[in-house]
Amino acid sequence: LKSFCSNYFLTAQSLDRSLESMASLSATPQGPIPSSYITVGGLKVHPTLHKTVEETVCPGTGFSSSYFWSCLQNVIHDLRPEVERSLSYRDELQAKIDGWYAQGIKAGADLTQPEHRPACRAFLKEIGYLVPDKGPVSVATQFVDPELAQIAAPQLVVPSDNARYVLNAVNARWGSLYDALYGFDVIPATAVQANSGGGAGFDLQTEQDKAPAPAPKSGYNPVRGEAVIEFANGLLDEIAPLVEGKWCEVCRLWPKYVGSVQRLELLKEDGSTTSLRSPSLFVGSIGQLGPPEGGTGVAKQASPEVPDIGRIFLKHNGLHLILEIDRDDPIGKSALSGIKDITMESALSTILDMEDSVSAVDAADKSRVYSNICGVLRGQLQAPFVKDGKAMNRVMNPDIWYRDEKGNATTIAGRAVALIRNVGHHMFTDMVLTSDGKQVPEGFVDCFVTTAASLCDLRGTSDLVNSRTGSIYIVKPKQHGPEEVALTGRLFGRVEELFGLRRNTIKMGIMDEERRTSANLRECIRAAMERVFFINTGFLDRTGDEIHTCMLAGPVVKKADMKKQPWIKSYEAGNVDLGLHSGFQGKGQIGKGMWAKPDSMKAMLEGKISELMAGASTAWVPSPVGAVLHSIHYHRVNVPERQMQLAMRPPASIENLLEPPLLLEKLSEADMEHELRENAQSILGYVVRWVDLGVGCSKVPDLQNVGLMEDRATLRISSQLMANWLHHGLVTEEKMRETFVEMAKVVDQQNARDQQYRPMSQNPESNIAFQAALKLVLAGKEAPNGYTEYTLHEARRLVKSQMSRSRL
Repeated sequence: LKSFCSNYFLTAQSLDRSLESMASLSATPQGPIPSSYITVGGLKVHPTLHKTVEETVCPGTGFSSSYFWSCLQNVIHDLRPEVERSLSYRDELQAKIDGWYAQGIKAGADLTQPEHRPACRAFLKEIGYLVPDKGPVSVATQFVDPELAQIAAPQLVVPSDNARYVLNAVNARWGSLYDALYGFDVIPATAVQANSGGGAGFDLQTEQDKAPAPAPKSGYNPVRGEAVIEFANGLLDEIAPLVEGKWCEVCRLWPKYVGSVQRLELLKEDGSTTSLRSPSLFVGSIGQLGPPEGGTGVAKQASPEVPDIGRIFLKHNGLHLILEIDRDDPIGKSALSGIKDITMESALSTILDMEDSVSAVDAADKSRVYSNICGVLRGQLQAPFVKDGKAMNRVMNPDIWYRDEKGNATTIAGRAVALIRNVGHHMFTDMVLTSDGKQVPEGFVDCFVTTAASLCDLRGTSDLVNSRTGSIYIVKPKQHGPEEVALTGRLFGRVEELFGLRRNTIKMGIMDEERRTSANLRECIRAAMERVFFINTGFLDRTGDEIHTCMLAGPVVKKADMKKQPWIKSYEAGNVDLGLHSGFQGKGQIGKGMWAKPDSMKAMLEGKISELMAGASTAWVPSPVGAVLHSIHYHRVNVPERQMQLAMRPPASIENLLEPPLLLEKLSEADMEHELRENAQSILGYVVRWVDLGVGCSKVPDLQNVGLMEDRATLRISSQLMANWLHHGLVTEEKMRETFVEMAKVVDQQNARDQQYRPMSQNPESNIAFQAALKLVLAGKEAPNGYTEYTLHEARRLVKSQMSRSRL
């Protein structure tokens, strides 16, 4: 143990020296090129990545790996200087803003007062932070799949380094309503239900969306099951009301020809028949269904020898619902209608994330990500696993077929459309080096791999289809202003040219998560007007950049009070306003951010509908279950109609957008203490799993032990807020360190049952994860744009290096 600890822990002094170099992930020379690297033209490539490109990325594309590397080398030569200039310009603007605030404070100005806002805005225009507004812009993007352009629906974001998680997300286009209701808190637990057992028959939980069911896990709870059926019948009454009666009275249903078109016929418990109030909601069926024998009463069979079993397809607000009928199934037997489940069309799109939710710090990590991306875009991804002692294999769902209302065979996609989130311009990687030892922009490699992985899909040779319109969807995060958006467009254009693709094949998703992008969003859209398919708001990253930009203006409000600030309201409304006024309807998505409490589905069902009312056509959910339940909102809100209403309002004010979230009155000692403890615990709880275990997205319990979804975006806001308070003297460094030591003990206790977890509180001075978490705050003011990536990456690499040596 002593030997292992000496390998695993670093002294505080040596760790501090290592962390000081973290911001050097750039194009500057990185030292001697390792001898193991493979020379390909003018590039030096890590052997693991070289093998992945040779054996996984290039096969089936019609291009050799040597051509791949040659093209990448050319793009690096031409565009890397532009990336370096963009990053330097970010630092230059931030230095000017810091200087302006410092000068004002030195002159005795109270920057919390509104009279300083006009001068601030004029200054931002003068330095080029605010670019000239060139007037209205109209999005002209073509060949966007209807799942993104026309149909409002939930969107999943999944870390792309775990194949099982990726498969869960891609297959989350369809999900069981009954399982989602039964296994989570939407249906409340009761004393009767608690004594009845629960869980069997509704096993929806996967590795990604595990959550404790309100009822015990042994045996099926019929009382809870009845509550699920009651909820489902009520939902059908909302979505597909009957001409007469309620769905709870239906005992049989079947398709019936009326002329040359089928309509849905329903038999009620009293023997009368009824139909849908909107007959067009019925779009097809499959299976052995009715008509009932005898005409009255509850007939159990379609004929004396054939049980009712089949699927009824409804379509409402662009989304399908499948009524699963099976009277031999235990659930179907307990339902008067014979409906054993309702399969909801849920997440029409999913973002396979290479960025905030993954811990990919080297060639080995990134090669695993690239292999999963290739598997999805070629329809071949598989993930073996063991369940109840049996070896199983998870694969991508096939398409669903049925007979439409005219009797024609029809198919619906069985999977979500995959969007790939590459890393931002600020990330450089040593898995590819130039001949002089310089790292290359990681986003360049991401773009090349994403495009190469998509070629089989574009040519119709993939096992399953991703884009039916022949497009590649890349979400580009952390772009600062229209110049960087234009740079991304030039990168995409070069890649299209090198791979022989139609112009604008690669579509761009713009993450509106940096302050300079929000303030110039119309010009950002203009810079990508023929590519953009997606804009969305990311509250946490955007808040982190807000705090960092106005770091010297004064102490900021508590994290919980951020959503009450004028800038955030203007930000959320302005994104929708500009999207609608730029013609996003029918061309792309306007998105909203993540629901952060994956176990609190009842609260999500009650609250997340507000994002659709605010004008979003999609919003992020943390799990397939979340997608199923969030899909209910898209039936309750006609999003295109709501967007038309919102398009009539005046656009959000730029003045409010630029209002910094500064404290207006002094906080109590108790409030400050709570905020410090809460943020320190959140930072430590996330960082320790990122650094020690390589987990990029975690469900981290807060101080009240409520599980919250945490990724680098949540880390950015917490670390920047504490850095801000430290800089302005609301807390001393000594107090900050004491709080981190105290919260390390709390986090250790919360993770005590995890056998892989390594405690921090035993020796925090030399624990890599603890010191990295503390460094995020102590050096947060100096971190470029407040990003946490540099610190996390270097700390994780240190841990991997120490663990590798300990195994030798």
